[in-house]
Parts: sequence; C-alpha cells; structure tokens
Amino acid sequence: MEPHLSSSNTQHLLEQQPPTTTTTTTTTKSHGKLALIPLVFLIFFEVSGGPYGEESAVGAAGPLWAILGFLIFPFIWSIPEALVTAELATAFPGNGGFVIWAHQAFGPFWGSLMGSWKFLTGVLNLASYPVLCIDYLKLVFPVFSSGVPRYIAILVSTLVLSFLNYTGLAIVGYTAVTLGIVSLSPFVVLTLVSIPKIDPSRWISLGQKGVQKDWTLFFNTLFWNLNFWDSASTLAGEVEQPQRTFPIALLSAGVLTCLGYLVPLLAATGAIPLSQEDWTDGYFAYVAEMVAGKWLKFWMEIGACLSVIGLYEAQLSSCAYQVLGMADLGFLPQFFGVRSKWFNTPWVAILVSTVIALAGCYMDFADIISSVNFLYSLGMLLEFASFLWLRRKMPSIDRPFRVPMGMPGLIIMCLIPSVFLVYVMAVATRTVYMVSFILTVLGILWYFFMKFCRSKMWLQFNNTGEKLEYED
Repeated sequence: MEPHLSSSNTQHLLEQQPPTTTTTTTTTKSHGKLALIPLVFLIFFEVSGGPYGEESAVGAAGPLWAILGFLIFPFIWSIPEALVTAELATAFPGNGGFVIWAHQAFGPFWGSLMGSWKFLTGVLNLASYPVLCIDYLKLVFPVFSSGVPRYIAILVSTLVLSFLNYTGLAIVGYTAVTLGIVSLSPFVVLTLVSIPKIDPSRWISLGQKGVQKDWTLFFNTLFWNLNFWDSASTLAGEVEQPQRTFPIALLSAGVLTCLGYLVPLLAATGAIPLSQEDWTDGYFAYVAEMVAGKWLKFWMEIGACLSVIGLYEAQLSSCAYQVLGMADLGFLPQFFGVRSKWFNTPWVAILVSTVIALAGCYMDFADIISSVNFLYSLGMLLEFASFLWLRRKMPSIDRPFRVPMGMPGLIIMCLIPSVFLVYVMAVATRTVYMVSFILTVLGILWYFFMKFCRSKMWLQFNNTGEKLEYED
C-alpha cells in the first residue's frame, strides 16, 4: 500500500515571513487550487487509505508487536519523512517536489535520476490498484474472477479512474474527502460495536504457540503502510498558500493515519480470540462479521473498494504532476507539461502514467514490486541527503516551516530511517538487484538522451532545468 506523522508542535513552528525565494517553475491558474481539507485526504490516500492491509502485521508477529509497531514506527520512519517534506515543500513550493530538491542539492543529473526512481515507484504501484479493485468486485460479481471479463474490467476501471483525475485536481481532492470518510466509516462502527467485547489481556499476546514469526513480512507491512509522505510534494504548485498549508496538512493527515491504524487494530484484536494464521489481508471484513454480522462485512468490503479508488487517484495525481514538474524544469520535453484547456490538468502526463500503469496491470508483480521497493529506498536515501545538504548549502533561504534542529540532530533524524532503508535493500533477492540495476541504468541513459535531444534541438525544452536557482 502505500503506503507519516508530523510532530505535534507543527502548527506553532510556522513562521509568517514574506517569501524571499524565486522560482522558475510554471505557475498555474488560480482556479482549481487545492485547499487544506482535500490536501489532507490526498496525503492520507498517498500514505494509507485506511487500515486495509495492516492485518498481516498481526499474522506475522502477534497482536502486541503489531500494536507496538504501528505505535512506534511512525516516530522512526513517518515523522522524519514528513518533517523533511514539510520543510522542503515550503522552501521550494513548485510542482516536481523531490525532483526540485535533488536538483537544488546536487545538480540536474541527480534531479533527473530522482525523478526516474520516484516515477517508476509510483506508476508501478499505481498499476496494482485496478487489479485490487476488481478483486474486491469479484466477491460480488464472480464473472470478474478470470478470463476476458476480468481483463475488460481492469481496462475499463483504469480508464474511468484516470478520466476522473483528468477532470481536475480540486475534484479529485474532494472526491478523496468523500472516499476517505466512507471507507473509514465501517471501522468507526466496528470500533464502537467492539467496545463491550474487548478483553485488554489479548493486546499483550505475543502470538500463538507454534506459529513462527515472520519479521520480514512484519517490517514490510509497517513500511508500506506508513510511507510515501513525500508524494504529495509534487502537487505543491497546485496548493493554495503551500507555505502555510503543507505543514498543517501533513500534521492532520498524520494524526488521521495513525488513529486510523491503531484504533481499529486495538478494537479487533481485543474483541475476538486470536487466530493468528487467519490474520492476512482482508481479515478485517471477517472480524466485522464475527463482531456485528454480515451487514458490516459487506460494508467493509465496499469501503475497501472505495479506498482502492482513493489510492489510485492520489497516486496518479502525484505521478502526473511529477511529470508536469519535470517538464516545467526542463528535464522532459515541453509537450509532457501540456495542460487541458477545459480542466487545466496535465492531460499528457496523466495519459502517459495511465498507459504505463495499464501495461503493468497485466504483468507478474512479484519481483517487479520488490524492485520498485528497492528503487523507492534509493530515492529516499537521496532525498535525506538532499535535505541535509540543502541545510548546509542554503542555510539562509526562507523556510516557512523549519525542522527545529541543528545539523547534528538532523543527521540523527535522517540516519535512523536510512538504516532501515539499507536493511530493505540488503534483504532483496538477486532478481530484485538485477531489475533495479537495469531500471536505474535506463534512468541514467534517459537523462543523457534528453540532454542529447536538447543539444540537437530535436525537441522543445524549457530552459529552467539547468539554471533553476533560489535566492539565498
């Protein structure tokens, strides 16, 4: 999934200073800008989408470790990533997000490579969501289980969901608000119904005897339910007053995400006897049936399907506006940044992302998704390095939100999650290493190919990529 928390003192750390930075990224029209609440729910869907998918943590290590994991891991991983995103997104508030940060820190080559890593991560994750959506629908309509009807359903659902994204980011944002409320509502009901049945002693269970712990699955479940906090940074140019809005949105989405994981987990593990091997993806629906009846199970399955739609919309927005930002910055030809005359959305970027995702829907995802995880880890290591170097390289640039630490504290803050990223890469298979190496080489070749096309004037590029600078 997908899947951080910002610190509780975010709001009073906001400094109201007039901006002294200048940016050459393209400015969008004033209409259709993202307001605070839609941005909160877009971040929520970038990261989480609800408790769907956290069940494997219980199956892998037992209730106590699962509860502690979703309680502690945000402080190890989520908060550092969210704080980095809040500072850099407000200091460099343009479409492209992390691409701008890496470019400002280390130059255009690293900005382009960051873009390649992150885009591949996002668009291949995007491919899994229509498949998940059809997997939920086949429970109601068995005709979608296999064969031609399944392929057609995946194709149609992908095109319909992408068209919704085309109609405007503001529409997508308020759709995310609706989907978020509806997809979380069955868990609110589950929690309320479970309260009289909760036995707190079940929370401290380390798991059933004879069930071996799967720590790799446990950490992967935590990781992919609590990451991607930086994805919304690619939309910074589409947000109303991003210097103020982003930190508040990250804090709000963090609280919503953390409570959305912990509260249902406490309710479900406390209300029913532990059957650890049953705790796999989708088990919350069976818990709902045991606690309240089939009506709540059906409601939760609908909520799961709607959550997947929200995940798709948020991820596609991030991918599309990253492509738009890279075109604005001159990393991609200008036509990648073409906007719709009707909706002001980057229709070429949406189309490119959709086509790649659609191709991925029909692929075997096992090693590819593992490779995408590897590329995501590489991108995050570069992101943390960019954050630290920009603090040293541009110490006096206006930062409307500033992580309240000196360089030693910042290094420690980034080092802890970086150790985890190295662990994720170290346990990868040989196939993952090979696929990740090939995709990285392709990303490097793409940069030099684009540079060659620019020198030969085969394609039109914006001239901002090589000389993008912010006053310091």
